[in-house]
Amino acid sequence: MTKQRLSRRLAAGTATCATFVLVAGCGGSAASPSQAAEQARQKVQLVDSTPAATGPLDKATWFMPKEPATLDLDNDAAGATTDTVMSNICERLVQVQPDLTVKPWLAEKYEWKTPETVVFTIRKGVRFHSGNEMTADDVVWSMNRHAADGANESDEYENVSKVEKTGPDEVTVTMKQSDAVFMKALAGTGGVVLERKAVEDQGDAFGTPSGDDACTGPMELKAWDSGRQIVLTKAANYWNQERAAKTGELTIRWADDDAVVNSLLTGEADGAYLENIASATRLAGGPNTTVSQGPDTRVWSSMVTERGGLADVRLRKALSLALDRDGVSRAALAGLGVPAAEPVGPGAWGYEADKFRAASEKLAAGAPAKPTPENIEAAKKLVAEAGATQQIVVASDGTTGRDVIANAVVDAARKIGLDARIIQIPPQQYGDYYSDAEFRKQADLFTDDYFISKNDPVGFYKNGASDATVQWVLKDPEYDALVKQAKAELDDAKRADLAIDLAQRWADAMPWLSVVQSPTTVVLAGEVTGVPASGAFRNYPWAADLGAKGK
Repeated sequence: MTKQRLSRRLAAGTATCATFVLVAGCGGSAASPSQAAEQARQKVQLVDSTPAATGPLDKATWFMPKEPATLDLDNDAAGATTDTVMSNICERLVQVQPDLTVKPWLAEKYEWKTPETVVFTIRKGVRFHSGNEMTADDVVWSMNRHAADGANESDEYENVSKVEKTGPDEVTVTMKQSDAVFMKALAGTGGVVLERKAVEDQGDAFGTPSGDDACTGPMELKAWDSGRQIVLTKAANYWNQERAAKTGELTIRWADDDAVVNSLLTGEADGAYLENIASATRLAGGPNTTVSQGPDTRVWSSMVTERGGLADVRLRKALSLALDRDGVSRAALAGLGVPAAEPVGPGAWGYEADKFRAASEKLAAGAPAKPTPENIEAAKKLVAEAGATQQIVVASDGTTGRDVIANAVVDAARKIGLDARIIQIPPQQYGDYYSDAEFRKQADLFTDDYFISKNDPVGFYKNGASDATVQWVLKDPEYDALVKQAKAELDDAKRADLAIDLAQRWADAMPWLSVVQSPTTVVLAGEVTGVPASGAFRNYPWAADLGAKGK
């Protein structure tokens, strides 16, 4: 699995009373769901980061949706929960900021000496949690570990031909071609620097509950009590005291949606990044909780398989025109999502944001938030042009969000004269759609959320290449050539133009039907503040910024 992580778990969760507490039937009389959602939206703060903390915390408790499978970021079992923990423990050569910009970090600086050669000057005086000093040898070893076959970041190193130490504090990376996206990947797991000796000494224990971390960062791993909690503590001798952690000890626990919501409302938890953002309808109105949202790359889309029911692009465009994205957002995400015209969210706009925003708004013509009568007529015309069609089969795994989207697709199909039905797939098999071509033959569409770790749209749109493993209908040599050109372009303004071209070509081919963005949503309880509200939290040491509010 690449760092373009697939959650394969429903962001909208199952229909619990915590999620839909204001819906009749969950007990009590209250506002209607639409009123509750509107009230919640009005109380949500739209920011890159929550207000800066002005004081320390002795201890804090944080909640996640589930326990990490591993704390080894290179392990293919690592996912979003691993990122959420390890972003506080392990630092990168470059670091993404809450506003999604990137700055040098463990690398004091870097310079492209030629279009194919980038030289990193390694920061002096950085010590791992073991007390040993970080060296250029550790950097080389770490990068080669990330590049190894089967590692999560191996695809990000596909253009790297050599990583070598070229001076006491210098590492040179030689590329097969220039690759601007590579530098963005180094702000993610691909840029994590590990202490080689610590990893090798731990052997198979590394990344497990019986292991230790091997990093440098503002917090370090104290204990992983499997099945119960992970405890992080403030790193005692962190190299950058200006960015030292404000919290002495952080306990991270995991629970289902109901338990997370109740823990936040009762003060048992100090915060959580919500996977089920619909939970915010209750939390935004709580007397002691605040909800903030920021840009993320995460978007829910319906992926078109090669089965053939939607082989004609006119049918895909017709469904897109007739799809009620605003209705999906309200039904699945309590109105806290954003109708999506693109398959990657604004969290990817780490540069040239105004240019990307304007281009994205133009794409909304083919992916309206709520279809108008004119959209429906245009869709019917496309269906008529396509001629005879077979029944469209839409897959769901029975979870609320996927069911909502599947039903919205079927409703859109019927409105424009197409025959469509839903099949239910067991959740434990749903991920097979990505890996098994025979499995994909049973459905024309399946729905999932998708996010990338890089703040660069090119990092997503490379998935439109003919050899990509997550789309099956876009096979265009011109698109393939443009991907290579965009990755190789080191000038941000020029690369943005190429990315916008790729986005338009993707929209023209429509291998996925983009449905709704899921912004990063963070809830804080009591008198704590400071953490990012953007998708940066997966790679930025968010817990180090967690602290007390000013008085």
